[in-house]
Amino acid sequence: MKIGVISDTHGSLKSIENAMKVLKDCDVIFHLGDYANDINYIEEIYDGKIIAVRGNCDFYSNICEERIEQIGNNTIFLTHGDKYGVKINIFKLRYKAMEVGANIVLYGHSHVSKIEYEDGIWFINPGSPSQPRNRIKTVCIININNNEVNPQIVEI
Repeated sequence: MKIGVISDTHGSLKSIENAMKVLKDCDVIFHLGDYANDINYIEEIYDGKIIAVRGNCDFYSNICEERIEQIGNNTIFLTHGDKYGVKINIFKLRYKAMEVGANIVLYGHSHVSKIEYEDGIWFINPGSPSQPRNRIKTVCIININNNEVNPQIVEI
């Protein structure tokens, strides 16, 4: 299973197009908010499944703030991250992952890509393809084969 992860697109259609060049072969795409309504444009250029959560800038969206998805033996927790203080650390996010039994946590909000593995849990932030805080426009691709999880940040 090949999973594409994107966050914090903030309405930049050009950035979405560039990201989709990298993510086009993914089986599913997770959008982690800001702007979750950008999935409408992604749906025009991508035929696969898209799952989204709402971010702190998605004021009028009826999309859920959090989701739990099951892929094989993997429980994936999706959130934008703003409610968990992810710009400071992932402490609260770690407790939420343990609470819901997730072994993969996908979050955005900071606009900085990061992959961490702690206590059997993957914490993955794809960064931002439109407004990166570290000047590197990124998305993430996660390959899952059986129980092996292989995430990688991809510059676009």
